[in-house]
Amino acid sequence: MKRLTSAELRAEQALTLTTPRRAYGWLAQALFRGLDLVYGRRRTLSKFKVLELIARVPYQAWEQVAYVAITHTSTFPDFARRVFDRVRESRLQQDNEQWHLLILEELIDKRGIREGFFWYWLVPQAIAFLYYQIVWLLYVARPARSYQLNADFEDHAEHEYMEFVREHPELEAEPFESMFRADYGPFGSLADVFRQIGYDERVHKEESLARLANARFA
Repeated sequence: MKRLTSAELRAEQALTLTTPRRAYGWLAQALFRGLDLVYGRRRTLSKFKVLELIARVPYQAWEQVAYVAITHTSTFPDFARRVFDRVRESRLQQDNEQWHLLILEELIDKRGIREGFFWYWLVPQAIAFLYYQIVWLLYVARPARSYQLNADFEDHAEHEYMEFVREHPELEAEPFESMFRADYGPFGSLADVFRQIGYDERVHKEESLARLANARFA
């Protein structure tokens, strides 16, 4: 994933904030409203952690379906190779979402934010499990619908992170001191870290939209 400079990140944040959100499908709308109902509408580190737990799910589902496809297409090397390339792409996207989650968990721990086991572990795991089944079934039956749902989710995450930075100007003066700094990037402030995460989500969205276009015209 490309790492941007502070000036580039500010420009990308401005672009996101002036770009309308996608017209979300009913599944995405139901998910976002459900999260607002359970965790409130306010943007918090804990709510972002829940988002990142869910964000990995489509890539895990696509990877699993692709592995099954490779197993049954071993006699068609060209097709199997294309499927394997999709597996590698899904793995990279999933790993990127994992870095987001690790950074958020570290910040929550450092700030002493208390989270209940039920609301911030059990409930998110249940949501992720249900979301996995939905994404998996959509991908098997109608791949375009699965990509569309993920594009909606990533668009929502992109806007939420950029709005969070706008709401918290104090993040500009807070340094990014993390055990994951060498892995994710040496950003000068937490504001830039969240801008980068928002930008990452946009890249994931654009990748899903590209897949969506290919699925529709395949």
